[in-house]
Amino acid sequence: MTEHTTGRLGLPVGITGTGVHEPDLVVTNDDLVAGGLDTSDAWIRDRTGIRERRFLRPGRTTSDMCVAAAEEALREAGTGAARLDAIIISTFTQDQPLPSTALMVKERLGAHRALPLDLNQAACAGGVYGLWVAAHLLQNQGLENVLVIGAECLSRVTDPDDRGTRVFFGDAAGAAVLSRTGPGRGLLAWHAGSKLSHSVEIPAGGSRLPSSPDTAAGGGHFLKMDGRAVWKEATEHLPASVRAVLDAAGHAVGEVDHFVFHQANLNIIKEAMRELGQPFSKATLSVDRLGNTGAATIFLGLHELLAGGRARAGDLTVVSAIGAGFLWGSLCLRH
Repeated sequence: MTEHTTGRLGLPVGITGTGVHEPDLVVTNDDLVAGGLDTSDAWIRDRTGIRERRFLRPGRTTSDMCVAAAEEALREAGTGAARLDAIIISTFTQDQPLPSTALMVKERLGAHRALPLDLNQAACAGGVYGLWVAAHLLQNQGLENVLVIGAECLSRVTDPDDRGTRVFFGDAAGAAVLSRTGPGRGLLAWHAGSKLSHSVEIPAGGSRLPSSPDTAAGGGHFLKMDGRAVWKEATEHLPASVRAVLDAAGHAVGEVDHFVFHQANLNIIKEAMRELGQPFSKATLSVDRLGNTGAATIFLGLHELLAGGRARAGDLTVVSAIGAGFLWGSLCLRH
């Protein structure tokens, strides 16, 4: 069953600063082939649009990337960590199942009064869902600043011998600070939808299939993905979600200045823009050089627009993502 919800905010909330962290280890398509993966640079580029991605070096963790992205976002926002009321981290590649990754980041930042919140199963939709939760927390007038981070270390949950997943994914983190803003600015409207599917999953490691030597030997802890199902769901729901959020915001598709889509696959982004009847130049792009970085991808696009200076005051931006579950959603923002 597919479910949809759409809404607006009572108190306007906007993004005051963004930050990103991209690991320094570049892994090209040729590197994957040289490592024994049964594929080619031409095959990967044709089907995904990806030419390279970043992998986190051994000894580094997801929380390390989170802290680096957060520190940049706080500097851009002019907000000290001590002024944060909450930290929301969306990742399904957390440092470990317990304790909380958000709590680890809170302690390292020195955000002593912040409430740590972890979104661990929203996958690639986690950036949109994290921003949605932050915006709703800020409807409480006792709260002033919320830090949202999307981060993934996907190189450690993909099978090095599976070209159906290994070629797609990379590691990165992105962050945004949200605060209340003036009327007519910030988050104007939101849309969300969901439909249960096991087309993208990590089957082992939970109560359904507990970790064991057999699950480890059988590759049950690696990410499994039905690429055709992802294509079908993404190309159906992303354009529909964009239209729904714009209807809620009272704007037409042609009024949008920037589209920040989840970077699952270059061809999916092209198809979504074609379906919406919009020029591809309006879309931000990172998948070609970073691959699919899960919950981090929309923050990479927002950082390019805001810190990179592409977005001007008054510009209209739609952020849209879909992830395992399937979960999807869109946000409409006025800069």
